[in-house]
Amino acid sequence: MDSNLEFPVHAWYFGSEVMDAQTMQFLFWAVLGGAIRVGTPFLFVSLGECITEKSGRINLGLEGVLVLSAMTAFWVANFFNSPWMGVLGGACVGGLFATIHGAICSTRKVNDIAMGIACMMLGIGAAFYIGKPLIQLNAISLPTLNLGGWSDSDQIKSALDINVLFPIGILITLLMSWGFKNTKWGMLIRMVGDSSDAAKAQGVSVNQVRLISTIVGGAIAGIGGASLSLYYPGGWNEGLSSGQGLIAVALVIFAKWKPTNCLFAAMVFGGAGSLGPALQSAGINGYYYLFNAVPYFLTLVILIITCAPQRALRGAPSELGKSQ
Repeated sequence: MDSNLEFPVHAWYFGSEVMDAQTMQFLFWAVLGGAIRVGTPFLFVSLGECITEKSGRINLGLEGVLVLSAMTAFWVANFFNSPWMGVLGGACVGGLFATIHGAICSTRKVNDIAMGIACMMLGIGAAFYIGKPLIQLNAISLPTLNLGGWSDSDQIKSALDINVLFPIGILITLLMSWGFKNTKWGMLIRMVGDSSDAAKAQGVSVNQVRLISTIVGGAIAGIGGASLSLYYPGGWNEGLSSGQGLIAVALVIFAKWKPTNCLFAAMVFGGAGSLGPALQSAGINGYYYLFNAVPYFLTLVILIITCAPQRALRGAPSELGKSQ
């Protein structure tokens, strides 16, 4: 009887070892694919905030831009039955809403941070109110790029289905990085962000450069909103963003205001955000909600580290956060 009891236990341990190896392999690819999937909205929003802050302006209203763009993209995609029209709609609304922030902040004695919070509340409230009838609509999704064709595992193939917007985000990253260093417009943005007095002495309109930068940043962030509603998690509901627009501000600080670093940081945050779903898809359900909190914990850690007196705003544009 004892031997009969021992055999299944031994078999379970043997099977567990084989499954552990398979599970670890799947988790690696699942977290990698999840980092791209979850990190794509982070990438676009952080790039939008990066170009805005490079000009010396902070836009905390990007959370409102993200939510409003996600709702608009979902509505436009359903109306035209085209996800790409939804992406265009999200980018346009993101740019238009950022125009409000940029135009008001161009007036004297207006604080960027206070105005950003007001725009955030306005965007979220408008999206929730206008988007109520959209909650019941069927989701229209963007096409996927499959990077798992090399694998025989259906799970790995599914895990490596990535957002088609991700390569576009990489292209924007490279263009911004090159443009800041090698184009007249990029140098104007950097000059306005580092010294508005020097820019004025050169005959540059500081407010105009900052307004255009804010609008472009809002449009790029709007693509991130479209990614949320048209790819992952998909659909429209009031909890879609989960504060990603605010996290992006910390992400830009972590990236030291460099577009290529924004790409790396977005993948780090995306990987942290994909841990919970990846573990759950592998059949590991313990501490699911704890792992889902990792991106927010990571945000706090980054803010604490980067806001230390000896590191505070190192590499930041000198005009950042100053009132007109």
